[in-house]
Amino acid sequence: MIEIVVLLLVGVLSSLCGAVVGLGGGFIIVPFLAFAYDMPVSEIVGTSLAVLVFGSLSSTIAYVKQRRIDMKSGTLFAVAMIPGSVLGAFTANIVSNRGFFVALGVFLLCMALFLLKKPQKSQNSLLKPTVTRAFSDASGTTHTYSFNLKAGVSIALVVGFISSFFGIGGGSVMVPTMVMLLSFPAHIAAATSSLSILISATSGSIAHLALGHIDFMKLLWLAAGSLIGSQLGARIASKLPGGVILRFLSIALIFVAIRLMFKS
Repeated sequence: MIEIVVLLLVGVLSSLCGAVVGLGGGFIIVPFLAFAYDMPVSEIVGTSLAVLVFGSLSSTIAYVKQRRIDMKSGTLFAVAMIPGSVLGAFTANIVSNRGFFVALGVFLLCMALFLLKKPQKSQNSLLKPTVTRAFSDASGTTHTYSFNLKAGVSIALVVGFISSFFGIGGGSVMVPTMVMLLSFPAHIAAATSSLSILISATSGSIAHLALGHIDFMKLLWLAAGSLIGSQLGARIASKLPGGVILRFLSIALIFVAIRLMFKS
């Protein structure tokens, strides 16, 4: 009974934090499973990614109601992620535990330091824009921005692999990429990333399922909590300034990265 309650609470916390920053919550679930259970890396990754399907579905529905998702860009990015997500599932099956935790810890730490160093660049595109988006959300706020579509799709292909290999959803790359390099507003980046994570995590989870990488008991209770937390997180995110979202992401990633490297 205690285990069920803990799994539910972790599911709530992971998706709440994940929805706020557009990560999907895997950056909490993967370390939790790694520290709490003696599980193969492939099973940790597969179970975490499957949970993200439920959490990202719930948060995406909430963001659709808020009309904060760039549907066209989010769909294009997600389609580009699918081939990488399938490859990532197969790669997770052969990597060693130590190598996995070191790689994930270093990866998350680099992303956190990047965000802390350059949060002020969030509205200045670093690549030549090729398309422009303009739409109003449910509050009546109009968002207009331009970005390089080819660069976004290319990066999404790599993110698909990272998402399925690490089981963290890929938001830790897509959100800062969309904000820093593609000049997406932080709120729109987090919401659009949630849609991309939903589609890519689904394809990756199917591959992990075929390989037998999912623990269904843990998935059941983590997913139940995730459905609750993602709704709360989407509401909180709509009330936070963009800079707060980025710093929240940075702090969370640093903490997790250090813990994972100690685990290895």
